[in-house]
Amino acid sequence: MTQTIVSSATREVIIGFDRPFVMIGERINPTGRQLLADELKNGDFSRVEGDAVAQVEAGALMLDVNAGVPLTDEPRLLAQAIRTVQAVTDVPLSIDSSVIEALEAGLAAYQGKPLVNSVTGEEEVMERVLPLVASYGAAVVAISNDDTGISEDPDVRFRVAKRIVERAADHGIPTADVVVDPLVMPVGAMGTAGRQVFALLRRLREELGVNTTCGASNISFGLPNRHSITGSFIVMSMAHGMTSAIVNPLHEEVRTRVLAADVLMGQDPDCATWIRAHRDPDAPVRPRRGGRRSRT
Repeated sequence: MTQTIVSSATREVIIGFDRPFVMIGERINPTGRQLLADELKNGDFSRVEGDAVAQVEAGALMLDVNAGVPLTDEPRLLAQAIRTVQAVTDVPLSIDSSVIEALEAGLAAYQGKPLVNSVTGEEEVMERVLPLVASYGAAVVAISNDDTGISEDPDVRFRVAKRIVERAADHGIPTADVVVDPLVMPVGAMGTAGRQVFALLRRLREELGVNTTCGASNISFGLPNRHSITGSFIVMSMAHGMTSAIVNPLHEEVRTRVLAADVLMGQDPDCATWIRAHRDPDAPVRPRRGGRRSRT
């Protein structure tokens, strides 16, 4: 099975079909977060530090870092955000920007092997992003839209993903280092959005053998009780082959459902992660033979 290996300076994470699902923390992103955007404009990275630590403590195995604040020096901000996050946590990062210069600045600042978020199937974008990814030995998120936009036809999205994987290979980037985003549309606006993604995930796994990711919360946009829908969507996507997602691990409904799915799919050996997350800290302790004590 395909394994996508990413790393920080001291820690390695493997995204793969037989591995625990990788939650990529989404909160270091100023889009829709005016306080964070204002702080970044003023050179204040304290909220970035806090969000990084909180998401890792909640179970994120990676963090997505975006510094896209309009009318700012995004390359400088992104590089500083990456250095800030790497100073307070050791998880690998996803460097997130649509600005090529910002991606390059982020890659130059990064210690380890990151995930670059992202490249699309547009010719100009592929020919600018993929050489950069190859030169830094990074992995990359491949978003399945191209010059024609986002198709509602899963077959078209599959062909776009396949073209990106093939073009990446032309630049020396192995299939294992391409993580495909099948594009999640809001199910409130498109009732077949979930089914489209599930069908595409199966093909991406069986025919291309690639790992996958997505912005999971897109599925529930505009609906009440969003976290329950998002969590259920992730669990169903895992069953169809999705191996990672950009999520907010601070939402208990999402985090708990991911951990439970790992248990049921045999991706949590001895249920160890589930037990650590849910053991009652106030449970009575009973003596064990040999004088050692254990929880009941």
